[in-house]
Amino acid sequence: MRGRRALSFALSLLMSVPCAGAVPTPSGADSPCPTHGIAMHGAPALPSNFHNFPYADPAARKGGKLRVGLAGAFDSLNPFNLKSGSAAQGLVGNVFQSLMARSLDEPFTLYGLIAQSIDIDPARAHVTFHLDPRARFSDGQPITAEDVLFSFDLLKTKGRPQQRVAYGLVKSIDAPDAHTVRYDLTGVGDRELPLILAIMPVLPKHATDVERFSDATLAKPVGSGPYVIDDVKVGERLLLRRNKDYWGADLPSQRGFNNFDEVDIQYFRDGNSLFEAFKAGLLDYRDETSTTRWASGYDFPAVADGRVVKETLKNDMPKGMEGFVFNMRRPLFKDIRLREALGMMFDFEWINANLYAGLYTRTKSFFDESELSSSGRPASAAERALLAPFPKAVREDILEGRWRPPVNDGSGRDREMAKRALDLLERAGYAIEGGALRKDGAPVSFEIMVKDRNQERLALNYASSLQRIGVDARVRLVDEVQYQRRRQKFDFDMMLGQWIASASPGNEQRMRWGSASANQEASFNLAGASSPAIDALIAALLAAKSHDDFVTAVRAYDRVLLSGFYLVPLFHASEQWLAHSTDIARPARLPHYASPMFGPTLESWWRRDH
Repeated sequence: MRGRRALSFALSLLMSVPCAGAVPTPSGADSPCPTHGIAMHGAPALPSNFHNFPYADPAARKGGKLRVGLAGAFDSLNPFNLKSGSAAQGLVGNVFQSLMARSLDEPFTLYGLIAQSIDIDPARAHVTFHLDPRARFSDGQPITAEDVLFSFDLLKTKGRPQQRVAYGLVKSIDAPDAHTVRYDLTGVGDRELPLILAIMPVLPKHATDVERFSDATLAKPVGSGPYVIDDVKVGERLLLRRNKDYWGADLPSQRGFNNFDEVDIQYFRDGNSLFEAFKAGLLDYRDETSTTRWASGYDFPAVADGRVVKETLKNDMPKGMEGFVFNMRRPLFKDIRLREALGMMFDFEWINANLYAGLYTRTKSFFDESELSSSGRPASAAERALLAPFPKAVREDILEGRWRPPVNDGSGRDREMAKRALDLLERAGYAIEGGALRKDGAPVSFEIMVKDRNQERLALNYASSLQRIGVDARVRLVDEVQYQRRRQKFDFDMMLGQWIASASPGNEQRMRWGSASANQEASFNLAGASSPAIDALIAALLAAKSHDDFVTAVRAYDRVLLSGFYLVPLFHASEQWLAHSTDIARPARLPHYASPMFGPTLESWWRRDH
C-alpha cells in the first residue's frame, strides 16, 4: 500500500509540473505542452500513440504500378501559384507535403507529419510547430524552420489568392531554433487559421526559383513527399516514382498509404477517350460521373469476365453545390429578379429523366444531405440572432426552410413555369419585344462558357429552355487551358461552377464568396458576390468554439447564399460510382469525410500479389 501511495504521489507531482521547455507567452503564462494533433472543434479522436489512420491498411502490399487517367491537360508542375489551375494533378501529397496531415475520418483534424507536434493556447492566438528532426527533402537535405519561414513568405506574396489572404492575417512568425516555428495570431479571431498554417506546403529554400515562382514551369520540383517525378510529357503524362528513401514512411499518419512503386497519370482530351482507355485495360481505376455510362456503358468484356468491378459507395460528406453561375460583374446580372427568373427555366425533371437515367438528385443547399444544410429546417433562434443585423439578407421562405429549387412538370415545355418566370421579369421591367426579352430596349443576351462535351450538352439544353422566354444564351466550348485562364480573370458571362463542400467549411469560404475576393484574380468567387452578411457569417463560422455554434453559423450562411440567387443550382449524386481493375484493392474501412472518396492517385490502395 505504501508503494501505491508513493507512486500516486509521484504521479500527481509529475502532472502538476509544467512541461519542460514551455515557452512563456506575452501574457506571462506558459504555453501548453506539445500535442500530437489539433481539431477544429473539440479534441482529436485518435490518441497520441495511434498506429495508423482507421481507413488505411498498414499491412498493404507495396509494389507495382498504378495507372490512372484524368481529363484535360496541364502546362505546369507548380500547384501553388496563380497559374495553379493548369498545373498537373497528383503533386500535392505525393511530391509536396505539409506540416501536418489531415485525417479524412474527422471533419477537420490534423496529425503529425513534417511537424511532429504542436503547441496552441486556448484562444488560438499563438501556435508553435515542432519539426521532426528526421524530416528530409527528396534530395536528402534536412527540412528546417528556415524552410518553413521561406515557404510562408513566398506563398504569402506569390502563392494562390486563398494562401495570400490567410497568411496575411498572421501578425508575426519566428524560428527560435532549427526545428521550431512560432506564429503570433493575436487579434485575428480566426480559430481555423492554426489549422490552415498546419496544412501549408513546405518548399525547399535551397531548390526553389523565387524569381520565376509566378510562372508556369515544367522543371521537376524537389519536395518532401513519398514520390518524385520520374517523367513528364507536357499535357499528356506524369509518371511518379516512389522515393525509396522517403523519410516519413513509418509515421502513423503515413502508414498504409503510398503503396505503388510507380503512379502513371495519363491525361486525355475528352471524357470519351478516357473511358475507352479504361475499357481497353490501359487504366486501373475510374471515378464515373456519367449517369448514362453508369447505367448502360459497363457491358464490355472485362466487366463480364470479372476483370473489372463496379462499386457504389457512400459516406458522410455534405454534398456541395454545382450550378450555372452568373458573373455579376456584368451589368446584365445585377438584378436578382432576373437571376431568379432565369433559374426557373432550368428543367431538372426533364433533364434528369432524359439525359441522366433519373440517377441525380436536385441540389437544394450548399451543404446538402448533412446537418450543415438549412434546407427543410426553420431558422433557430440562434440563427436569427446572427442574421438580425442583416434584415434583408434572407428571404422569408428560405428563413423558414420552405424554399426549394423550382419543380418543372418534366415535359420539357412547362408553360406554367415559363409564365411564372415572365411574370417575375415583368415586375422587374423586362418585356418580350420582337421575340426577344428586353429591358430599356437592350436584349437579354449572354454566353455560357463550357470546357467539354458533357458541359456543352447540358448548357445547350438550358439555352434552349431560355429561348422560350426570349433569352439569347449562346454556348461556347473552349479548351481546358483557355477555360482556366478565362475563369481566373473572370472573363465570362456564365459558366458552370462547382463548390465542393467540406464537413468543416472555413477559410476557403472567403475565397469563394467573401467581398475581398470578388475582384481578386483567380479567386473562386465566380459570381463576384460582395455582401456584408456573407462576410459576417464567414467570420462567425470561423470564430465558433463549439460544434453547436459552428452548425448554427453554417446554416445561417447557407441561407444567405441561397437568398442571393448567385447561380442556377444543378444536381448531385448521393453516392460515388467507381470501377476498377481487380488487380488493385482498397481497405474495407472507408473514410467518413472525403469527396471524392479517394484521391486521384488512390493513396490507400495497393496492387494485389497474383
